[in-house]
Amino acid sequence: MDTVEEEVEEYSWREVVLPRLIPIVQEPELEREPEGERRRGRDILIAIDHGPNSRHAFNWALTHFCRLADTLHLILAVSSVHNEVVYEKSRELMETLAVEALQTVLVKTVARIVEGDPGKVICREAERLKPAAVVMGTRGRSIIESVLKGSVSEYCFHNCKSAPVIIVPGKGHKTTAPRDRNGAATEKSFPRDV
Repeated sequence: MDTVEEEVEEYSWREVVLPRLIPIVQEPELEREPEGERRRGRDILIAIDHGPNSRHAFNWALTHFCRLADTLHLILAVSSVHNEVVYEKSRELMETLAVEALQTVLVKTVARIVEGDPGKVICREAERLKPAAVVMGTRGRSIIESVLKGSVSEYCFHNCKSAPVIIVPGKGHKTTAPRDRNGAATEKSFPRDV
């Protein structure tokens, strides 16, 4: 039997230094428990971009998922980490989100801008970090657009094997109307409150 060598794809990334607006606070007195046991402080990967659905997923994670002593890992995929305009705008976004995370739930934030295809970048970072969960928003495309162009969240859902993937629907996401016993709609569609 021949062994098959898998080609490891090299990629570029840049850590984002976030201390400019974030006050230095003492780490909480909670310790991480040994690997394999339930941990008090978890690593949570949040895939972000500059869109409103990404921001909504970030806010959802802070409100419903994060707790004291967790570490948020913000990941943003870009076409080139060497484009200074893109890097600077992305750094500003991550800095704003890090300050908000600290003020809201007192969690530490680590940020990284990675070059490459968003779906592959998110799965690769999840494999590297082994987080408790990967949280991401939807792009806001229609079903037909997602089928034709593909969906990053769908790609991650099927290919991210190292952590559960939480896909937060967009803020204006419509749900189907409630139905009565006969299957008739009883009300109009309403926005989903996540």
